[in-house]
Amino acid sequence: MEYYHNPRCRKSREGLALLREKGIEPEIREYLKENPDEKEIRSLLKKLGIPAEDLIRKGESIYKEQFRGKKMSEDAWVKALVEYPVLIERPILIKGDKAVIGRPPENLESLL
Repeated sequence: MEYYHNPRCRKSREGLALLREKGIEPEIREYLKENPDEKEIRSLLKKLGIPAEDLIRKGESIYKEQFRGKKMSEDAWVKALVEYPVLIERPILIKGDKAVIGRPPENLESLL
């Protein structure tokens, strides 16, 4: 399992703690240090089964300043996620060809 993690995020830390309580030690991907490329974002979206816009953290200042209210194509949103990985909702747990956003952290249990 791979875990898209931001150690500064409380929900991300809570999700990781939940996994560890269940004896699971995922491969941790600090995606803000190791940014995903376009191919990885598209693969992640397919595993999540959602469009790129649904993966956007709309509370981030970069979203409010540059993207709020704009109608953008799927390709444009994917490029935004690559350019500004802080916009990627977190945490995300990936297992095989499935993934889930851990908000709330209990959502992670659906892949266990």
